[in-house]
Amino acid sequence: MKTKSTCSCPMMRMFGQTSWHISNRQVDAFVTELGGHLGPVAFQLPGKRVQPYSIAPWAEEKGGEDLVPLLKALRGDFFCLPFGGNGTAFRGEHHPPHGDTANARWALESLDEQLERTTLHLSLNTSTRPGRVDKKIFLIDGQHAVYCQHTVSGMRGPMSVGHHAMIRFPDEPGGGVISTSRIAFGQVLPEPFERPENRGYCCLQPGATFESLEAVPTVTGGTADLTRYPARRGFEDLVMLVNDPEAPFAWNAIVFPAQRYVWFALKNPRILRNTVFWISNGGRHYPPWNGRHVNVLGVEDVTAYFHLGLAESARKNPLAAKGFPTHLRLDPARPLRVPYIMGVAPVPAGFNQVASIHMEEKALVLEAANGKRASAIVAPEFLSTTVSW
Repeated sequence: MKTKSTCSCPMMRMFGQTSWHISNRQVDAFVTELGGHLGPVAFQLPGKRVQPYSIAPWAEEKGGEDLVPLLKALRGDFFCLPFGGNGTAFRGEHHPPHGDTANARWALESLDEQLERTTLHLSLNTSTRPGRVDKKIFLIDGQHAVYCQHTVSGMRGPMSVGHHAMIRFPDEPGGGVISTSRIAFGQVLPEPFERPENRGYCCLQPGATFESLEAVPTVTGGTADLTRYPARRGFEDLVMLVNDPEAPFAWNAIVFPAQRYVWFALKNPRILRNTVFWISNGGRHYPPWNGRHVNVLGVEDVTAYFHLGLAESARKNPLAAKGFPTHLRLDPARPLRVPYIMGVAPVPAGFNQVASIHMEEKALVLEAANGKRASAIVAPEFLSTTVSW
């Protein structure tokens, strides 16, 4: 039986990074000290153990002293404040890529092991824009899910924010099938995501808009089906989806037919309004990527203007002009809580693509386009703006 909490937490080297370890019977997870990256994560489903998240192929290589901390730790999922590349300073703030939260060293506050819930609590005092971020990772006995809660306090002004999950797809036929909750608007990054003169290549038509992931314009005049992956080896692309802000929650889902499971992410669309898909399939031929970062999909749930950074997200931009907010406004008198749920569930044979996700009594029901169903036990009230765990 679990005992009540302690202020210590097991730490070990995991794929090149000193990490905290948190687990129960359903989930085994690590969080890096550097950047607070969640990964690897293994879920114990009936009869199989699945590990959906990617880890950078250079994670255990020697050298790399010139890499930013973000790239040294790159794995799983991490919290971005501000979200984006941040190549342009904002009001004198020179944020690193995806912010201090993805690059600085986190401090342990506690590991609480209650009878039904395990909580890892980390904290970070940010330096670029002074403030504090509290990271809490929750595991609940009997659930194949990871609950993430980030609370931002002491900061003022506009801010882009987001989660940056990275899913590694298998090579076998069928790979994975991607779907999302209803979108209000979809667009390819307005500028080339990669450029040949920099040894990078993209496939999708810059700035193209679309209504469905199944038909996204390409530079050759055709269309690409972004619901099937891996595909388009040798290219890196980036698209943004605007979620329906009126939905009780928004979701992304990936079905892995050969392994018979589905990965899903749930969010509050009034806090994380958009989804950025970073489609990374070997299109970067410069260090440390060197054409070997393949079959990875970044599922980045954000409030931001694409991946560009705080300056671009806070100022007037074409997406904001359409009425779709691209930043939040922080107030030191009102801490910002960002809840996020990621989990997995087994699926029956023939389950083809998630068409809807909804609650029935205490179960999250995932219904396929062909009518087959899967379910998972989660607590969607975690996504409420009035709840804090």
